[in-house]
Amino acid sequence: MAHDRVFGLVLAGGESRRMGQDKALLTRDGRSQLAHVATLLEQVADRAFVSVRAGQQQEAERSRFELIIDQYNDIGPIAGILSAMDAFATVDWLVVACDLPNIDKQTLRFLLENRSDTQPFTAFRSSYDELPEPLCAVFRPESRAIIQRFVADGIVCPRKMLMQSDTCLLAQPNPSSLDNINTPDDLKRSVLARTIHE
Repeated sequence: MAHDRVFGLVLAGGESRRMGQDKALLTRDGRSQLAHVATLLEQVADRAFVSVRAGQQQEAERSRFELIIDQYNDIGPIAGILSAMDAFATVDWLVVACDLPNIDKQTLRFLLENRSDTQPFTAFRSSYDELPEPLCAVFRPESRAIIQRFVADGIVCPRKMLMQSDTCLLAQPNPSSLDNINTPDDLKRSVLARTIHE
């Protein structure tokens, strides 16, 4: 088991085009989805940050948290991950997307407790297709140079990066924990459906 410091990163800089509303601000029980994930990371990591695009740092909910502003353009969630690694290059990063309504502390603890101390990436296998789940994963410091090489080659898909790298893959202890919400139909089927405040 690795013993390096771990910082948490909530990816909350997406444009939510398919959803039609900001996924980070979907609420239940009086709390945003962003706050739900950030609170979990605060409980399991040494420090937790929220990744945002330039211009989002003044948004009321995001500004409640320690922010890392994207330093890269047009490369999707990898922009947030690389920006975090640029800011703190010597820690393990536990990266979690903001749109996982079923994510729980037990899943995150399992990921951290079983992360590799030799492989650059540790991720869960998808319960749907067995492929790596890159947006609930641990990125070790040495993964930064690997990611940079992929980006230089025009590959910005996090899943492709993990598929083409030496990745430690774990079975999900809770198969539904990484179900995400990208569209209004996803939202209707999710745990948020009954408590969403539009």
